[in-house]
Amino acid sequence: MDTIETFREIFEPGLIKELMSKSKQLTAKAGDVILDIGETVRQIPIIIKGSVKVSRIDEEGKELLLYYVNPKESCAMTFTCCMQQYPSEIKAVAEEDVEMLAVPTAVMDQWLVKYPSWKSFVMKTIHHRFNELLRTIDQIAFQKLDERLISYLKEKAKATNSTLINLSHQQIADELATSRVVISRLLKKLEIDKKLLLYRNQIKLLKEISK
Repeated sequence: MDTIETFREIFEPGLIKELMSKSKQLTAKAGDVILDIGETVRQIPIIIKGSVKVSRIDEEGKELLLYYVNPKESCAMTFTCCMQQYPSEIKAVAEEDVEMLAVPTAVMDQWLVKYPSWKSFVMKTIHHRFNELLRTIDQIAFQKLDERLISYLKEKAKATNSTLINLSHQQIADELATSRVVISRLLKKLEIDKKLLLYRNQIKLLKEISK
């Protein structure tokens, strides 16, 4: 599927034409940092293929996963930063190989007035991400860690479109702001319960957990 076909169902023809002429098509390898904390947001990414992990980092370097950006989606944080000309408050990393359109921030205000589909896309993106952030807060405040872990694994599988997750126990612990020992213990219990299989730096979700 070419880029035009990817966006035909969400943008009107005039906007697609401007997207093609004013945006750059970029790629990133899995693990590449697309946007770091403190950087000036100069372009808005719209994902064509792959997924991007968006996280917050505290002063001690601990990471908290906020959400994933998947195909035909963008990052709400880049919208708010570019409109207010604030430096980035998030870190965006390619979860897998990514293809994306980089939309210059200069056209943001123009398109909001000119194209109803762009305004709708921006508002839906902000609304969707806000709801995801609320779910993250609810998980931290109200869910037990084992429930958060299951939700995390399901989101990871959804983002990569695979039930085989390539992560170490330490990486999971970092993203859930806990210790490797605790995550290893919880994963082992899930394996005993036949909800997943553990390999070296890999986790295979079984049907019981991936429903």
